[in-house]
Amino acid sequence: MRVAVFGRTFPPSAREEITTLFSILQAFHVDVFVHSAFYRYLKDRAELNMDIRGTFTGYEDIPEKTDFLFSVGGDGTFLETVGLVRDRGIPVAGINIGRLGFLAYISRDTLSESVESILNGRYEIEERMLLKVETQKMVLEGLNVALNDVRLYKTGGSLITVHVRADDEFLGSYWADGLLVSTPTGSTAYNLSVGGPIVVPESHSIILSPIAPHNLSVRPMVLPDSAVLKLNVDTRDRGFQLALDSRTKEVGIDTSVTICRAAYTLKMVRIEDISFFSTLRNKLMWGADRRN
Repeated sequence: MRVAVFGRTFPPSAREEITTLFSILQAFHVDVFVHSAFYRYLKDRAELNMDIRGTFTGYEDIPEKTDFLFSVGGDGTFLETVGLVRDRGIPVAGINIGRLGFLAYISRDTLSESVESILNGRYEIEERMLLKVETQKMVLEGLNVALNDVRLYKTGGSLITVHVRADDEFLGSYWADGLLVSTPTGSTAYNLSVGGPIVVPESHSIILSPIAPHNLSVRPMVLPDSAVLKLNVDTRDRGFQLALDSRTKEVGIDTSVTICRAAYTLKMVRIEDISFFSTLRNKLMWGADRRN
């Protein structure tokens, strides 16, 4: 078996869990490849000694026939794995050593059991849709897909007006701080904070949620994932922010943005006894009431 491991910095309290992860991989005689920057951090800063097969730097040199990629960190780290695996179809398992851990759902308490379950084949694969973004002037460099959401947002104090067409039919204009276009996966992220609906991952949908709209009648909308959205922005400023997950770029006012479902998905590893609903209850305290 061959696995890749990706991570960033982590608190000293997580050192034991990192050591446990590599010990389990070694016990299962797994060929381990670690992201080069993370490997340097583990060796120089965390002073961990690991028996690994090699390192990689990105999408281009992840070894062929990699069975899994372990993302070690929080949800932000997990989102970065999209750029590593892209269309390679490598299943990603998120180990949470951060705070919320909605995507990186393997907790410190269950790390040993969960990793062993994955290596023993006791897991499921969820296909998580991605959004593809295109602009007529090729302002986006490199990766043009998002797992959580795409955000069009103001750059200054003035509101922006986002004109939206869905499948070439005019949908409406959003006068707001910005407009959020989310996947079902992203429905529990920024979308939730701006009042959008929670959508189960299996739903084939795209969510439009205005950010601080100036019109009280404007509400979030759920569209089928077959929809092709074309967006244009009016603003007093020279441009607006275009963000794909955590990657943000300022673009000119004349930039037209097209958003649709990507041709490939992110394969997410999920342990059989951890469901989306249980994650909602445990991570977001769904339905919790001190009176019950």
